[in-house]
Amino acid sequence: MIGKKSKNIPDKGGSVAGSITIAWETQYKEGNIMWKVPRLIRFNDNIVVREDETAVFFRDGKVLTYFDQPNRYALTDFNAPVVQGLLKFFTGVQQQAEVYYIQRRFLDGKFGSTQSYQFNDPTFGVVNLKVYGEYRWKISNPENFINQFVGTFNVETSDQVDSRLKEQMVILVYNALGKMKDQGLKVTDIPANLLNIEQVVLATAPDQFAQYGVEINKLSGLTINLPDEVQKAVDKRSEMSVLGVNYLQLQAGEAMVDAAKNPTGVAGAGAGIGIGLGAGAGMGYAMGGQMMGGMSSGLQQSQTKQCPKCGTIVPVTAAFCPNCGTSLQSQQQQGTIKCPKCGTESPAGTKFCPNCGTLLEVEKIKCPSCGVESPKGTKFCPNCGKQL
Repeated sequence: MIGKKSKNIPDKGGSVAGSITIAWETQYKEGNIMWKVPRLIRFNDNIVVREDETAVFFRDGKVLTYFDQPNRYALTDFNAPVVQGLLKFFTGVQQQAEVYYIQRRFLDGKFGSTQSYQFNDPTFGVVNLKVYGEYRWKISNPENFINQFVGTFNVETSDQVDSRLKEQMVILVYNALGKMKDQGLKVTDIPANLLNIEQVVLATAPDQFAQYGVEINKLSGLTINLPDEVQKAVDKRSEMSVLGVNYLQLQAGEAMVDAAKNPTGVAGAGAGIGIGLGAGAGMGYAMGGQMMGGMSSGLQQSQTKQCPKCGTIVPVTAAFCPNCGTSLQSQQQQGTIKCPKCGTESPAGTKFCPNCGTLLEVEKIKCPSCGVESPKGTKFCPNCGKQL
């Protein structure tokens, strides 16, 4: 590179043969985090530093010094009080060093996970999540930044720096999800807690990024993609909350809407009823909420029951769940359990109340003969038949 001109290294005609004036031209700074001067710096060269940049001198895997104040620095004895230790490095035996320019202003970046994060949820089991978002950052310590990225990671381009920062941001989000999961966060709670997750990430960012000489200033647009089946469950819960109905009432409303759209068979009769009452398809949910309010308890106990594994509402005579295949033959033997919050009775083994969503904790009793546990209220042991 000696004697060869570059667009970023204009030859200003230094006082010593071969010396040049080096500056990071503005038109080449856009979108770049750092720029390596494509020539080893020498004694008698001039370095131009502007307000929004820092010039870092690097050799043998470590930073020698850096200039972060705007000025023109002549690497001669004329500027000895300024360059200080750098002059000692250059004097005596002819030595050379690399120069890196780095940005001092805030920069914006985007991140996204390439591999899924496995979130272990008590209801859905292992759920694979992917995260995306935007962040704002700047270089807070030029010495740490160059020592880590150039000296340790052997990184010399802006794209390489950006790629490593993205990986660290994804790791921070995953760590935040893990901490909040330990505190009771469920996968269905994630959409409503995105702002809280962002705050956890920002709180832990200094410990993670300080070693790299980087400061994370802002996190925004955080998106956590849920699998389709989980997203449907979240949407269903939100719909029930907005309409003020339980799961059974929501299904009844959806059935009436479908009936209004289908003019044939039984659905046609349902549509006729809706029209006769002066209600269109859009009134299906309201009708379901009003009509099922007085009927849901009787229907739930006499005509339908809930699968204890997946929660699907099935006819009371069904022997197996049509959705997950769980055997339902023992439900009548096990009896029912009453919701401690709203009093709704559900089949034994139900995890959540179908009316208000409250977790149902089933008290169990142990058979004195064989030791098998059964729900409280069971009259006979389902294993040996002994009366409890």
